[in-house]
Amino acid sequence: MTERPKSAATRPKTQISSIGHYDLEKNIGEGNFAKVRLARHTITGQQVAIKIIDKAKLDKATSKKLFREVRIMRLLNHKHIVKLYEVIDTPDELFLVMEYVSGGEIFDYLVAHGRMKEKEARKHFRQIIGAVAHCHQLHIIHRDLKAENLLLDENMNVKIADFGFSNQFSPGQKLNTWCGSPPYAAPELFQGKEYSGPEVDIWSLGVVLYVLVCGSLPFDGSNLAKLRARVIAGKFQIPFYMSPGNDILMLIVKN
Repeated sequence: MTERPKSAATRPKTQISSIGHYDLEKNIGEGNFAKVRLARHTITGQQVAIKIIDKAKLDKATSKKLFREVRIMRLLNHKHIVKLYEVIDTPDELFLVMEYVSGGEIFDYLVAHGRMKEKEARKHFRQIIGAVAHCHQLHIIHRDLKAENLLLDENMNVKIADFGFSNQFSPGQKLNTWCGSPPYAAPELFQGKEYSGPEVDIWSLGVVLYVLVCGSLPFDGSNLAKLRARVIAGKFQIPFYMSPGNDILMLIVKN
């Protein structure tokens, strides 16, 4: 039996080898509607990460979220935030040309090396705080700060990534969208309360600080209900090895 030719909708796409001034190399990540490939600028030789988004897989809500992320990333310019260099739009795909951060996630670093020494954690936390302050000054909230979204470059400096849940806010404006990862989420999110914006990032920063210093989460539970109860109650342990000087830092998580 002769096989029918596949329609354009079902025919596999040919993997392209270049786009614009960039030669595409290996895949370094993949999601539901996008993949990330390492690439190199043909003139300068600079390595970049290119997020390739299949437009056919985007529904209306996902498209809105994606274009909001792109708009926000174009506003940001900070040495500890992953840079968006260029957007290349084609009929079938959207290419986001971003800074390539070679050191991977802080989460993976902690899994491989264990908790950070307090001096090391202090350095990284200062970098994170500076980047988040830059966002808040521009009335931008990240809403998904966690160890998996904090990358390390070749010099062990932090770069905040993944602004997929980010949004702009106006002073006095209240938001109510649940965003982020439950272990890093603020109590008001679990309680379904409205929030003005920056405070949910500040809570997540406290959790990040604990994770850097302790190598574990302050709030955990075998299910979401138990996690919710612990977050709302503010119940967590301060390990015996933590120096007294860190007590004040723990207040960031508690208040």
